[in-house]
Amino acid sequence: MENIRELFQVMTRRFGLLNKNCCSIDAVDISLVQSHILYEIDKRESPSMQQVAEVLGMDITTFSRQIQNLVKKGLVKKTPLPEDRRVYTLSLTTEGKFIATTIDREINRYLDEVFSHMTDFEKETVIRSIKLLNECMAKSSICCKPLF
Repeated sequence: MENIRELFQVMTRRFGLLNKNCCSIDAVDISLVQSHILYEIDKRESPSMQQVAEVLGMDITTFSRQIQNLVKKGLVKKTPLPEDRRVYTLSLTTEGKFIATTIDREINRYLDEVFSHMTDFEKETVIRSIKLLNECMAKSSICCKPLF
């Protein structure tokens, strides 16, 4: 019988290495966690810090430290809400948008290359299977609830 955990471990490591290897752009080093944060901010319209932290399943203290690093690097802008100055919204700076787009392009190029070794049917099967797995993980009572 297949060792399912081993299959996931290998896939996670490979995807993690991909993220790690593509995240030094224009002499700016971006950690794997920071690349996930940039991606999530880029996908949303001025999300709050709490929203992005929840989607990533990060506690707000750790998340806040990461945001401070991204602000110092000039990639993220933190703006207090006028109606509640305790709540901050996040947006990417021009440089942050460039870095997020560059990372996204690299990841997509890698995935295209991986899928190029498959027939169209195999590719569709894998994508359908990943969607199904994500849906089932979201229904699990054990893990994966913060991710939408």
